[in-house]
Parts: sequence; C-alpha cells; structure tokens
Amino acid sequence: MTDRGVSTVVGAVALIALTVALAFVVAATVTGTGETDPGPRARFAVTAGPGADRIAIEHRGGDRIDVRDLSVRISVDGRPLDRQPPVPFFAAPGFVSGPTGPFNRASDPNWTAGERASVAIATTNAPGIDPGDEVRVRLFVDGSLVADLTTTADGNVSG
Repeated sequence: MTDRGVSTVVGAVALIALTVALAFVVAATVTGTGETDPGPRARFAVTAGPGADRIAIEHRGGDRIDVRDLSVRISVDGRPLDRQPPVPFFAAPGFVSGPTGPFNRASDPNWTAGERASVAIATTNAPGIDPGDEVRVRLFVDGSLVADLTTTADGNVSG
C-alpha cells in the first residue's frame, strides 16, 4: 500500500478549503460586509477671536449636518475647554447665551454649505483665548470624526 494516493487527496481537499475561504473573504470585502457608515462628508473653516473668546465655524461645502447629531470638542493650546458646547443650545454653562447659526436651538438644525455657526466662551469656562493661541475644533457626527480644524486666534470674530 502506498501513501501517495492519500497525500494527493488530502492536498486537494486542503486546496479546495483554502479556495472557499478566500472566496468568502473576497466576497465580504466587495459587498461591504462589516463596514460602518463613514458619516457625512463636509468641508469647514474655523476662526477664533481673543477678547470676546468667540469661535466661528463655516460650512464650506459637502453634506448637510444635523447639529442634533453633532458633538463639538474645543481646545485652546492643547487644553480642552472645561465645558464643551452642547449644540444645539441657547443658554449653557461655560458659554455666552445665544450661539449663532445652527448652534442656536431656535435655528434650523440642518447645517448646510454657506452657513456659519459660532459660540462665545464665558469667563466661567477655561481656558480663555489670547492672541496667538492655537484653537482646535473637532466635529463629530454620531461619534464619527467629520472635521478636525485648527486656527490661530488673531482678531475679533463676529457671529
């Protein structure tokens, strides 16, 4: 009795199993199985002004953003604000009442290209913004990062 016939059969079965496994991996990749929704895509610009401690963000294009699904995280020179803006809002601890644009609870929650939103940091929140400070604003929609923006505070920013 020879083992050559058995080795050939075992080898063929192993190759078939490997081929089936690879086909499954390729099919899963092509059909998108296991992928998550990347969220909306949009472009933004940020400006920050010392003195009034106002930060303004302009939606420059792309998908509309529902601010009810938005989280905003602000830091100044690498230090996160003690209190982050709970957009949309009108009066919130750590911020001057009446944010502008879609950050204001009374506005349309759909933030679209060309619209500008702003917040003013209250003196009860820290850190404040001084000339030359780097201000970083990160926007998340349902936990997915949509924008990571930085600017240098260099002048007064209007709403």
